Amino acid sequence: MATTSRAEPDQAQVQRRTVMLLGAAQLLSGIGTGATVSIGSLLAVDLTGSESWAGSVATMMTLAAALAALPLASLAERRGRRVGLATGLAAALVGALLIVGAVVSGIFVFLAVGAAGVGVGTAANLQARFAAVDLADPEHRGRSLSAVVWAITIGAVAGPNLIQPGAVVGQTLGLPPIAGPFVISAAGLLLATVLLVVGLRPDPLLFARRLAATGAVAGPAASPPAGPPRLGGSLSRGLHAIRHSPAAILAMAAVVGAHAVMVGVMSMTPLHLQALVAGPGGAHGSHTAASDALVIIGFTISLHIAGMFALSPVLGWLTDKMGRLQTIALGLGTIVSAVLVAGYGQGSAGAVAVGLVLLGVGWSAATIAGSTLLAESVDQDDRVVVQGVSDMLMGAAGAAGGAVSGLVLSWAGYLGLNLAAGVLGAGVLAAAVFVLVTGRQPAAGGRPAPSTGRAAPPD
Repeated sequence: MATTSRAEPDQAQVQRRTVMLLGAAQLLSGIGTGATVSIGSLLAVDLTGSESWAGSVATMMTLAAALAALPLASLAERRGRRVGLATGLAAALVGALLIVGAVVSGIFVFLAVGAAGVGVGTAANLQARFAAVDLADPEHRGRSLSAVVWAITIGAVAGPNLIQPGAVVGQTLGLPPIAGPFVISAAGLLLATVLLVVGLRPDPLLFARRLAATGAVAGPAASPPAGPPRLGGSLSRGLHAIRHSPAAILAMAAVVGAHAVMVGVMSMTPLHLQALVAGPGGAHGSHTAASDALVIIGFTISLHIAGMFALSPVLGWLTDKMGRLQTIALGLGTIVSAVLVAGYGQGSAGAVAVGLVLLGVGWSAATIAGSTLLAESVDQDDRVVVQGVSDMLMGAAGAAGGAVSGLVLSWAGYLGLNLAAGVLGAGVLAAAVFVLVTGRQPAAGGRPAPSTGRAAPPD
């Protein structure tokens, strides 16, 4: 008996190693997402010859992320986080290669399918934040989750600025210059997939279940399950679990609402900046103006992505110390401020950039605090499928935001788009403020539940 116990890895050590590996994979895979978001909309216009298709790449990415979330969560339930995450990143790798094929062949369908593949990778990256809290202590859930979110910063910020170095890579390989960034993206995704397959052992979810069965786990799985885990990514099962937890409902609203606003505004900002900097002719204007527009677009999206991830450790700390609901309210308030700055400052590229940075910070706060609250608001047996449902609804909201934003932009302009997004953000903010002011805080909201104790050391 003693020999078996000593052979069991230490929970704290496994948790630290898991967070490091997830962070490294996020850094590498973030390059693919950043490049596709920033360059994809411009590539779609070039391939179709119509600005009406500008939002198609963001829509395909977010729609694919929504559709893949529940199957990936179901796969993680059956086989563990390692298999679920690696499968998602492998799909993104195929997607990046298809986008290279779209550039070479000029076939728009390759771009659309490739963007969908990258979207599946986005779903995997989103689920990585939940893998970071499978073994986390209750007092450190926000920080563990935010550490993985933060790790994507370098790759995601680099993605939109791969145009120049990517051109060199493309020319070296005999490809069109615009294909180069996606070659770099594919290399990063390949490395991330291999890292997870080889390094994520023991699997955090399966290890947490094993510890829970012995009553030795201190993280979200602190209460031993009543029986074998209920496997299967049933949408109705996840929605049922959420519906019976007020805290989970509010957490879901915060995560989904913040994502819809962020994607809707962010996906149309490159078009607005192109028209603002290059003039009415946009990409068909003078070569110098078009080149300047590309640089400003890349820089602005990089700042936005930095806002999404760079302050994640601070926001994770606030989530643990200030409270889940308080941090959600802070994030939603920042989002409302962001769209007002970007909308009313639409005539200035600098003001738009400031608004996009604030939008990223607000999204980060709402997502980190909302995801942490969600992870601790449902039973252990339903946790993984609820997380899959959350990411599915998050992706669906983003897809809707990306699809509708183009129509709103053409009808009401950039200011109208931001004001419409602000109304949505303000609605969820009002719900969170109502809960805080009235003191009707749902179970598991606000501060984390007291720890039930740390895992017992091996015999």
